[in-house]
Amino acid sequence: MPLQSLQRQGNPLADAANQLLILEQLGEGVVPFFHQTLEEHGLPAPTAQAVETLQINLGKLCNQTCRHCHVDAGPDRREIMSRDTMEQCLDVLTWSNIRSVDLTGGAPEMNPDFEWFVAEIRRLDRHVIDRCNLTILTSPAYTHLSDFFAEHKVEIVASLPCYLEENCDSQRGDGVFQRSIDALRLLNERGYGKPSSELRLNLVYNPVGATLPPDQQKLAKAYREQLRDRFGIEFNELFTITNMPISRFLDDLQRSHQYEQYMELLVTAFNPQAVEGVMCRSTLSIDWKGYLYDCDFNQMLNLRVDLSLAQHISEYDEASFARRPIRTGRHCYGCTAGAGSSCQGALLS
Repeated sequence: MPLQSLQRQGNPLADAANQLLILEQLGEGVVPFFHQTLEEHGLPAPTAQAVETLQINLGKLCNQTCRHCHVDAGPDRREIMSRDTMEQCLDVLTWSNIRSVDLTGGAPEMNPDFEWFVAEIRRLDRHVIDRCNLTILTSPAYTHLSDFFAEHKVEIVASLPCYLEENCDSQRGDGVFQRSIDALRLLNERGYGKPSSELRLNLVYNPVGATLPPDQQKLAKAYREQLRDRFGIEFNELFTITNMPISRFLDDLQRSHQYEQYMELLVTAFNPQAVEGVMCRSTLSIDWKGYLYDCDFNQMLNLRVDLSLAQHISEYDEASFARRPIRTGRHCYGCTAGAGSSCQGALLS
């Protein structure tokens, strides 16, 4: 049964379990277990370092339905983090050494308590990153957010999968490219991405198809030239992120009969040097209900942190999470292929 058919049954927990089952079944006899590849290269099972960043999923509601979305977010999703759970996250920030909060979704801005949450995090003097799809900033109810972001010095990590309109719209929907350009202009007008400004604006590239991202530095140069020359747009950095074989992208691979080919690409491109820098070593992922995961991708597969640890943010203990074992699966090849991939882009030059 195609993955999208399973997802339409409407049970988010079952959806995640189905994704993990499908991924493991498809990989049998085709893709080696990730821990086997680590052993072959003389690498130990990965463990976390100190938790430096909380990556918090504020819900799956989104104003877009992107083909590559591993969250399966969209306008019809109703999973939204409550203020109570947000307050539990704030409690942890109050006494812990965590310095950064990475807000994601869906479109995190569509959570009704988003602005309150950002203001409270900043009041605790923590750095805030907002993972923005850009088009939300041009929607009538959200046009004030560019000013709000500048006021609270929120770092923007914005998805722009290509500097060409046709490629961008094919992945994210008709008209998305032009609305994204409009949003980038709004942010530039407030100082974002300017060389003399402290307001950071980073862009994210995802491959349109079943390929690895190109060289991050070379692509950043092309993005900079294209966006500056054609639209007068400035930004700080470009992050290249590998598409993960999860949710919509996994379904796309199945439908196009490219799953084995794509996984072979990831396994063949495994880079042992990338293992040390994977984001799960310093990031803890929190879902909209407050449950804990080693990374955002594990979250989408309902692969929670090791059972020896607290499972919910309300029970978080900093000391036990600092050296926790990291749960892995076949999807981990996506973060360790080529130059490596994380929410902060390529891991290696």
